[in-house]
Amino acid sequence: MHEHESHTHELQTHDLHKHELNAHEIEHLLEHWIEHNKSHSESFRARAKEIELVNPKAAARVREAAELMDACTAKLVEAAGEV
Repeated sequence: MHEHESHTHELQTHDLHKHELNAHEIEHLLEHWIEHNKSHSESFRARAKEIELVNPKAAARVREAAELMDACTAKLVEAAGEV
């Protein structure tokens, strides 16, 4: 298990190559990644507001990172639609 600021992960969700994934496992993995990314994106935006008070340029980069995370999440949603 590893922890993030507001949540933890069981390591088996990241342990690839143990066996061939079936459709249910792929759906579960994609759902996990989607929710994980959404959580990080929300955190980035909240922290950017705090960072803005100290360093507006850094805050802008954190907001850009949130946008990139959203783009990654959109691709994962597309992938989930293919399963």
